[in-house]
Parts: sequence; structure tokens; C-alpha cells
Amino acid sequence: MYLLTKSKFLIGLKCLRHLWTVFHEPDKLPENSVSAKFRMEQGNLVGELAKKCFPEGINLPTNFKENLTTTKKSLGNVLFEAGFLVDNLFARVDILIPNNDSFDIVEVKSGTRVKNENLYDVAFQKFVLEKSGLKIKNCFLMHVNNEFIKKGEINPEHFFVKKNINEELNEISEKIQELIDKMKNVISKKTPPNINIKNGCSNKTNCPCEACWNFLHEGHVLELYRGGQKSLDLLNEDVLQLIDIPNNIPLDFKQEIQVDCAKNNKSHINVKNINMFLQKLKEPVYYLDFETFMLAIPVFENTGPYQKIPFQYSLHVEKEGKIEHFEFLARTGDQRKEFLEHLKKVLGEKGSIIVYNQSFEKGALKELAESFSEYKEWVEKVNKRVVDLLVPFRNFDYYNPKQHGSASIKAVLPAITGKSYEGLEIADGDTASISFLEKGEDEIIRKHLLEYCKLDTEAMVWIVKELRKSVNK
Repeated sequence: MYLLTKSKFLIGLKCLRHLWTVFHEPDKLPENSVSAKFRMEQGNLVGELAKKCFPEGINLPTNFKENLTTTKKSLGNVLFEAGFLVDNLFARVDILIPNNDSFDIVEVKSGTRVKNENLYDVAFQKFVLEKSGLKIKNCFLMHVNNEFIKKGEINPEHFFVKKNINEELNEISEKIQELIDKMKNVISKKTPPNINIKNGCSNKTNCPCEACWNFLHEGHVLELYRGGQKSLDLLNEDVLQLIDIPNNIPLDFKQEIQVDCAKNNKSHINVKNINMFLQKLKEPVYYLDFETFMLAIPVFENTGPYQKIPFQYSLHVEKEGKIEHFEFLARTGDQRKEFLEHLKKVLGEKGSIIVYNQSFEKGALKELAESFSEYKEWVEKVNKRVVDLLVPFRNFDYYNPKQHGSASIKAVLPAITGKSYEGLEIADGDTASISFLEKGEDEIIRKHLLEYCKLDTEAMVWIVKELRKSVNK
């Protein structure tokens, strides 16, 4: 028996081949990433907080059979995780509330707005419950209030926004039976549907099915910078590689540079623009990078949901040809003020501050200044000194075909210096923040965190060095 659950229904909405693979070849799908697991944990915490809005509610067993049995016996009460099984369809409702002779569905989401996928999520639940004989009067979506600021103990009534989505579900509900029939038909087959990224796929940018991608090789047309529909049209015309794009295909300026570099296996260097960028740099030159974490439910005073909380920085200082390194890594607890004080001591009063993607560091500093107003004037001065190293790469003033259409530091660094993040125990920002939150006092983890953040600023030193070389050739 193939059981179509709510989560599998949502997978089927995105990709029927992915759905088939879940049932027939699950070993061919990758495990959830560390980031995905963390997001699920955050979602569970939000769900637990939402229950406090309904103190009379009853927690039902998680065991499949016990859950179904207890749900039937308890329908006169507010229920958490009520389960329903009918026609090989299974749905669990976050919060089910009796409403006279009918029921209200409350779906809790850890996001800060109503997404289209959420509507289909609730529509599936409503369909299963109505097929099980229940009358559904209202459907609500409870999501995180993005304007919430923690002031003392969190009041869940203020933390959530509860929105009636009856009207939004009217049109969607009419499609559910047809969608379910289509999915059941796919699941029943011994072979997958003829869907791949060239044919009928609606999830090309985030497809976990390797079989859909294995005909593509490095330098494919999906690497085209902001290619969008143009890349898909090329795929559908069997133009797979950038080097095979015909000359009569209209491309924008950056795409032209990228394709020309791919076809001629060369870098593009706009010496004039890079020189102008380098001339902005005033000594001493500071190379700065932050690591931050974001939590759905804020733990520090005067912070909100998903606010970036800096816990670490790395700083390389270049002065008169010499490089010096400074760093800070918080301990457990709220050390935002210590972070600011430590940074203020080493950042100096003059000189350019190089970051990679300035909105991140400048935004984090601005939020810190809102929490600690005594640093507001200093933060404003610091932010005026920031120079964004992303700019020459985002503008394609410098482009190397090994970047594969990306201007991220993790693409630029190996492309122009031959160095990379490979070999590090912690090699990305998500893993860094999760490692800090889970094992921030572990000395081995702290060592790995320091190594990773140090490489972020060291990478900028190396990249600027290469830019200087490129204009002096």
C-alpha cells in the first residue's frame, strides 16, 4: 500500500518524478542537509509555542496507529497532531478545533508570511478530513509575526499572526482530487514519469533527483548568469553547453562576457573599472567578515524572529605591506555587546573596510546599533567606510569561466587564486552557525569555526592581490 501523506503530496506538486523516486528508489535521494534538519527543528519549536495559544489542547500520540485511534476518541476536544487516514491518504493537523457541529483547521508555519505552498498544504488536509466525514468550517494559517520584538517572556498571542484562508482555498480545493488522482497514478507505475529538467520539470533549481541532471556537464546552459527562461529554452532546443550557444541568441552584456569566456577559455578583465575600484581603497585596509545565526524564536532581548545575531568575526588588516589578523568568537549567552566592543578596538578610525556582499555586514551592524544605541554613531561611521568586494565580480569587470556564472566568494576564490574551502571541517556559513548553536563551547568546534571565518577574510586578501596583479600585467 502506497500512503500519500501531506509531505509527499507537496513533493508531488513540485515534481512527479521526485514523488515516484520517494516511493520506489528512496536510496537514490540525498539525505537532508544539516541546514534542512535545523530548519525542521526550528519549525518544531514554533509548533510547540503555538500550542500555548490553546491551553486546553490535547497532545496526541506520535505512533501511527495510536494516533489514529486516539484522534477518533477525542474529537470533541482541541487536538494537537490529529491524524486521519482515508483512501490511502494520510494527514495530520497541527491544531484541530471543534466549532459547534464542525471543525476549524489551524496550520502552524515557521515562516513570516503565507506562501502558495502553504495553501495547498491546508487544502490537502481539508480534503482528507472532509473525506473522513468531518465538516470543516474555517481554515487558518498561523505564521510568525515578523514585527515581533522580544521584551521579556514571549507571549505566543503576540508572536503569531493568525489568518483565515477560507477564501484563498476556494479555488485550490477544487483541484485537489485531480492532483491526488494524478499522483496516485504515478506512484502505481513501475517506471518513473518521463520528466526531467528538459521536459516538464517545475523545480529545476532545486532538484534532488540525480537522474534528471546526469546528462549535464560542467559549463552547461543552466550556469548562464540570470539565464532563467532563456536557459530552459536553450535546453529544450538541445543546446546543452554554453560553448554551443548560437551567435544569434540575444544575450545581455554579462551573459555575452560569460559565453565569450567559455568559448575562448579565457578571463575577462576590465582594467579601467578594476583600477577605479582599487583606487577607492584607503590604508589601512581592513578585510572583515561576520558569522551570524538566526532563530525563529528570539532568545535575546530586543531582537526579533530570524534576526541576524553576530557571534563571530574575522579581521585581516593590511598596512604598509604587512598583514595582521584579529578575531572574536562569542561564548554561550548574549555577547553582542562584547562583539561590538572588541570590534571597535581593532577597527580603527580610518581606512577602507572590505566585505563581500555589504548588505550582510552593514545590516548586522545596523541591527546591533538598534539594540545598543551607544554604538549607533560609531556604526554609522563604520558603514560609510565599507567597500564591497562583490561589486567587480557582480558587474563582470572580472570574470573567469571557472566561476560558472556565480559571483559568490566560494566561486571566485578558486577560480582566480586556485585556493578553496576544501578540507575545512566547517566550510559554509549555515554549518558554522548551527555548529555554534549546538556545540559553541566545544573547543574542537571553536577551532574549526575560527579556521573557517579566518579563511573568509584571508580569501578577500588573496582576491584583492589578484585584482592588483590583473591591472599591472
